Amino acid sequence: MLGAVMYASKMIMELLPNVHLLGVFIVSFTIVYRKKALYPIYTYVILNGIFCGFAAWWIPYLYVWTILWGAVMLLPERIPKKIQPLVYMAVCGVHGFLFGTLYAPAQAIIFGLSFKGMIAWIIAGLPWDFMHGVSNFLCGILIMPIVSALKLAERVTGKE
Repeated sequence: MLGAVMYASKMIMELLPNVHLLGVFIVSFTIVYRKKALYPIYTYVILNGIFCGFAAWWIPYLYVWTILWGAVMLLPERIPKKIQPLVYMAVCGVHGFLFGTLYAPAQAIIFGLSFKGMIAWIIAGLPWDFMHGVSNFLCGILIMPIVSALKLAERVTGKE
């Protein structure tokens, strides 16, 4: 269900280039569900492939979202409450700023780009990565409210 929410949110926000809640959801799900957050992440990836096509653009999705999950997994679980929002917003934002760079190696292999070609591809995408990073950071304000809602839902359903 959470993977479907990720996919639906992405489709709803398609009108705004590089503005979406995927990073917010991935960070939130990872905080709450830790390793099990991979289930909704890969549900989203598979849904994206099914509905948008399993093409060359999709292949980096097999790892690019997992990098954000891994970054959150490496953070201490007990971050002081006062700085939690800023830390999680920053991680989400950094992932957005680096998205094109993380995406580029797969594209270089698929399209036979040289190292210089890959760097040119990254540089050409920097304005989009800037927009992605800023929007991820700003949307990151929703992370802690989503975490609270997920934890409340877990308590109410008795699954925690």
